Amino acid sequence: MLKKSAPGALAMCDAAQTAHRLPWAALAAEIAALLRDASVRVPARMVLPLAGGASLFVMPAHDLRVAITKLITFTPANAGTGRATIQGDVVVFDVASGERRLILHGPTVTARRTAAVSLLAAQRLAPNRQGPLLVVGAGVQGRAHLEAFAQGLGVREAMIASRSTESARALARHAQGLGLQAQVVTDADAAMAECPLVVTCTPAAQVVLHSPPRDDAFIAAVGAFTPQMVELSPRLCRLFAELGTVVVDTPDARHEAGDLLQAGLDVATSASLADVVGGNGPAVQGPVLFKSCGWAGWDLAAARLAAGATGTPGMPGA
Repeated sequence: MLKKSAPGALAMCDAAQTAHRLPWAALAAEIAALLRDASVRVPARMVLPLAGGASLFVMPAHDLRVAITKLITFTPANAGTGRATIQGDVVVFDVASGERRLILHGPTVTARRTAAVSLLAAQRLAPNRQGPLLVVGAGVQGRAHLEAFAQGLGVREAMIASRSTESARALARHAQGLGLQAQVVTDADAAMAECPLVVTCTPAAQVVLHSPPRDDAFIAAVGAFTPQMVELSPRLCRLFAELGTVVVDTPDARHEAGDLLQAGLDVATSASLADVVGGNGPAVQGPVLFKSCGWAGWDLAAARLAAGATGTPGMPGA
């Protein structure tokens, strides 16, 4: 059963409280533990199109102790308006009692679990983990990835590229506040030549990277999660497939990974992060592309950690 402060207690966590429950290193470790947990069940997520190009996501998952549903909206038209593009909650239930135990801030869970998945992939797959780190896209996901890679990999230098100069400067100041050297760059393709670590966290409305990768490159591409969305040019994706290694977050990427699908790649043949964690992943040779599309299992891992029902050895509740 989940840890609880009082019988029937329900904790409602705002953004700051949710983030506090999901420290980067522990969350990456919990994601790895979840991928080794045979009791985890994650049905296909439901995506309902809404007016104006928005979507409603319903994402359930459970293991033997915890059941969750993430209910969020994704509204691309909110970009630049001051309203969040992702809004909603993650509801966490105790399987044994059927009671709600937590309501977590959905956008914070999404940001932190996505960046922690990229961090775990980089820990296992990146040929060169020293940085500098190039962050393309200076929104919520760009900030989360910057923090995760700084804490989880020890990156000390970052370059920020964004279509919004103001947002790029704000993220660079945040990086400097964390003790990193940071600068804004206007040409992301040119910056790739200096950065073995790259994350793309854009709205995925257009290609943002074209240049060939470094031999020791690791790119985590997280912005495109439908067949129509794209961040990386088809040629760049094909170069990774020809010269290096392509890994997807889950097998669901076979019908969601717009970057890879538009490049004409057979996504079904790519190894998944579960393969890597289970020791069945490919031998890393050359540059690595990690394509992340999202999965309710990542939200379940965050809920397990936040609720103290973790499956990570040495953590509370293990």
